[in-house]
Amino acid sequence: MLGGTSDAHIRFDDVCYLLGSFGFEMRVRGSHHIFRKAGVEEKINFQREGSDAKPYQVRQVRAVVLKYRLGGEES
Repeated sequence: MLGGTSDAHIRFDDVCYLLGSFGFEMRVRGSHHIFRKAGVEEKINFQREGSDAKPYQVRQVRAVVLKYRLGGEES
């Protein structure tokens, strides 16, 4: 997902798990899964499209992960 080769057919549950492993807290309002993390300005609003995540939302998640260098080693 982080490589950006394809934003389609990424499982929704996998993206939720990834965000949780980066320390995001999730709350659910209807079909919206909203992720917040201290120190991250953006909030991620995520919805299912069947069992997959919506491609434009995968791009948004990737942008936040790369911007804040989440999951990588600090330099």
